[in-house]
Amino acid sequence: MAPIRQTTGASHAAILGIGTYRPSRIIPNAEVVEAIDSSDEWIQQRSGIRQRRWASPEETVQSMSVDAARIALERARVDARQIDCVIVATVTHMYQTPAIATAIAHELGTDQAAAFDISAACAGFCHGVALAADMVRGGSAGHVLVIGVERLSDLTDVGDRGTAFIFADGAGAAVVGPSDTPGIGPVVWGSDGEQFDLIRQKEDWRDVVASENPQMPHLVMQGNAVFRWASFAMAKIGQQALDRAGVAIDDLDVFVPHQANMRITDAMARAMKLPERVRIARDIAEQGNTSAASIPLALDRMIEEGDARSGDTALLIAFGAGLAYAAQVVTVP
Repeated sequence: MAPIRQTTGASHAAILGIGTYRPSRIIPNAEVVEAIDSSDEWIQQRSGIRQRRWASPEETVQSMSVDAARIALERARVDARQIDCVIVATVTHMYQTPAIATAIAHELGTDQAAAFDISAACAGFCHGVALAADMVRGGSAGHVLVIGVERLSDLTDVGDRGTAFIFADGAGAAVVGPSDTPGIGPVVWGSDGEQFDLIRQKEDWRDVVASENPQMPHLVMQGNAVFRWASFAMAKIGQQALDRAGVAIDDLDVFVPHQANMRITDAMARAMKLPERVRIARDIAEQGNTSAASIPLALDRMIEEGDARSGDTALLIAFGAGLAYAAQVVTVP
């Protein structure tokens, strides 16, 4: 039997550039409180959110992704034709098939790049970065474009007191490519399927279609249970990611958790005993929870505001429906 030839890629991979897109429409708490019999004070105490971004009809999953990707490509100094694979993490592309990644790849002008979507909810971007790093080092791709994008406003019930104020829209993209030094650490990922029902789409599409009064399915969440799980379980995952990357917590510069809830972020920081000098992403206050887009949006804001600098060591950690999670240490581009 003839041996099967194997490929090898770059010795190391890194994030070469990040780009984001934030919808122009800003929704302050004042616009959502009446429908849920709440107050700005209650929302801020519960989540840390002051406002969120909701997309207009023209700001689609595809258009937001393309705009974010073009910025990432420019910052990475990579031409779209150099992209060998496009990975899109999203739960709000409303077509079962084809993958929105294929349309995004075409609009960007890539040259027959592989393109596919992944559904890992809020952990999707970190999953995509892990896949991209392995592709670059394994030789199946030279450069990979990873996009996290959501239009969660499409799946939000504005009358649901537990979720109406949380979810938002936006896109973030990262170009992953070869590097002279390690720029993406080993991923620590997994899922806790026993908690499958804690965050989910309420209705099956078949039930929606069969209904006498069809309405868009919406997301539901058992907030207290998610808070307890994420606040403590994710601190352990974050420490494992640091350990696998060989990075001591005292050497960490930036912490970028999924922007789910400010109280969860604070609880994780305490549980991990992060040094006070570590700069922590708090994009949720102005952006809301954008699921798969939240990590790149939060990191990009930190870069723009000078809280994260090129060469800094950052811990990314995300968790969401499933319950799926992922964490890795990266070098800020």
